[in-house]
Amino acid sequence: MIRTPFAQPPEEGAATEVAPGVLWMRLPLPMALDHVNVYALDDGDGGWSIVDTGFDSRRGRAIWETLLSGPLQGRPVRRVIGTHHHPDHIGLAGWFMEQDGARLMMSRTAWLMARMLVLDVQDRASPQALAFWRRAGMPADLLDRRAAERPFNFADVVHPLPLGFARLSEGDIIDLGQRRWRVAMGHGHAPCHVTLWSLDDNLVIGGDQLLPSISPNLGVYPTEPDADPVGEWLESCIRLQDLARDDQLVLPGHKLPFTGLPLRLTQLIQNHRAGLARLTEALAEAPRSAVDCFDILYRRRIGEGEFGLALVEAVAHLNHLHRAGVIRQVGERQGAALWGA
Repeated sequence: MIRTPFAQPPEEGAATEVAPGVLWMRLPLPMALDHVNVYALDDGDGGWSIVDTGFDSRRGRAIWETLLSGPLQGRPVRRVIGTHHHPDHIGLAGWFMEQDGARLMMSRTAWLMARMLVLDVQDRASPQALAFWRRAGMPADLLDRRAAERPFNFADVVHPLPLGFARLSEGDIIDLGQRRWRVAMGHGHAPCHVTLWSLDDNLVIGGDQLLPSISPNLGVYPTEPDADPVGEWLESCIRLQDLARDDQLVLPGHKLPFTGLPLRLTQLIQNHRAGLARLTEALAEAPRSAVDCFDILYRRRIGEGEFGLALVEAVAHLNHLHRAGVIRQVGERQGAALWGA
């Protein structure tokens, strides 16, 4: 059974102690998923290690100033652990590095992705992005609007990342918060996503790899249009089952801390396998573009605000089936690839 021992999240600017020397805090996000969880671990040397940071924004910095002077007792942040490269998780990592001289720790792939994306500022969508969206079946009117708009850039919400980081690798044993932790990598939602498994008690730091009530987005992007994040995700969930126990308290990147990780991993696997099965059945009946698959995968209306994430995940599921030899491209409609079983 999946349980959430803490019924309510901490208030803005406050912290909840979830285990001795481990504080849970929240930062707001300006989107449907309106928060990210961050954690501070008391290293016992007068300083803290923090896991993830939230966006770089005036509000985010102000909240951190309140946290630093309040629950963190004015003690310095010596290390920042980035679970993965997404901006809600590493947005203020560079700020902590500049302010406190904090050491950044993350996987090499995540650091390279973050630094590359922060430096890649675009005023208009690239030709490759437009071609990718057209091939996926984005409606012409929305495609025209996207072509004329300034796209989201990582640099909008991620502080510049100074050179230098400490690499976390699969199987590493590291000391944080007066505990020893094993590093295990997940893939699919983000490449080389760090999860941390305490060797001294029942804590697991899950980031977005281990979430209690939602599945993280598994998306394909113009940077790697033939990628198979669904396959990588399923492999990761199956592999992490070997480390999972019912008594572990998982500290996720979103929603509430929870126990019952073995069941949750089974649910995450079954959720995507069921979506793939529905998609295979539908494509056996009639060819579809990626956008045409929204009703099959999500079974609800997708609004314009969710459209981009829905599109990249639909492409991901089609890529997985194509790579498995279950479907193939059978035609084209106004530049959109049509897929059939």
